[in-house]
Amino acid sequence: MESIGSPALWVGFIVFVLLMLALDLGVFHRKTHEVKFKEALAWSGVWISLALVFNLGIWWKFGTTPAVQFLTGYLIEKSLSIDNIFVFVVIFSALKIPALYQHRVLFWGILSALVLRAAMIFAGVAMLQRFHWLIYVFGAFLILTGVKLFLQRNKEDHPEDGAVMKLARRVIPSTPRFDKDHFFTLENGRKLATPLFMALVLVELTDVLFALDSIPAIFAVTTDPFLVFTSNIFAILGLRSLFFVLAGAVEKFSYLKVGLSAVLVFVGAKMALVDVVKVPPAVSLGVIALLLGGSVVASLLKARAQERAEAEKAVVPDTRPAPAE
Repeated sequence: MESIGSPALWVGFIVFVLLMLALDLGVFHRKTHEVKFKEALAWSGVWISLALVFNLGIWWKFGTTPAVQFLTGYLIEKSLSIDNIFVFVVIFSALKIPALYQHRVLFWGILSALVLRAAMIFAGVAMLQRFHWLIYVFGAFLILTGVKLFLQRNKEDHPEDGAVMKLARRVIPSTPRFDKDHFFTLENGRKLATPLFMALVLVELTDVLFALDSIPAIFAVTTDPFLVFTSNIFAILGLRSLFFVLAGAVEKFSYLKVGLSAVLVFVGAKMALVDVVKVPPAVSLGVIALLLGGSVVASLLKARAQERAEAEKAVVPDTRPAPAE
């Protein structure tokens, strides 16, 4: 299909991303510091606002359909990226990464993820344009992934004990000692990887694994490389700040994985039946928003009910008779 992205738009968007990354690292995070909730919330608002302004520009320039496709793709990528946060929390906790250095790990991890995702997106678009039958394979894969996510929704992740991490520790000389915010340090004349670098390896691996789900998912919405790429990038760029907003409350979203699994099954079925049933972009957006919104609301209601029950239990006096002396 013909892309709405002209060479000028591609160059302009990439320059914009590089400028924002330079501003982030070179100005706002030039000095290593712990990212507080208010700062993270403000940056989350900035990235979401930029994505919506960009979406408005697409609507103004190209019309309703591309704008709805971008917004739907952004919503899918944003929601699936939240699942990354669950794993990032486990990684930082297992490797005992201080909050002071977590932003640095996420920054470089996500910067590398931008390049990897770009390569995967262009490869996926090229494959779909040449081999149309692959869309059925992607659809079936997403359905199976959604079912697997639902069945394993209560399973705890332990990426620090996985085969890849064990291989990395065997191949990369490392030390359990931190050296400020450095990824490598010198010990007895040897250059060794610090826990920050090992955390970076796991963050990179996590993003690649999640990209295998999220990129095919957006192909159910559009195969326009520009819309796929930009919606992916906006979702990933906002992931760092979103991590610091939600890191302390991920356990409250107990039904989120149920909603994500439903989204994957829906978009997978949409891809598998693309030549049989045509789902309008606006309907896709509504269904996905309803599934995700419903899971978030249900999670918050459950968390509030649990907090209320614990509070009532704490104030109920013990009426049991005292034991006889």
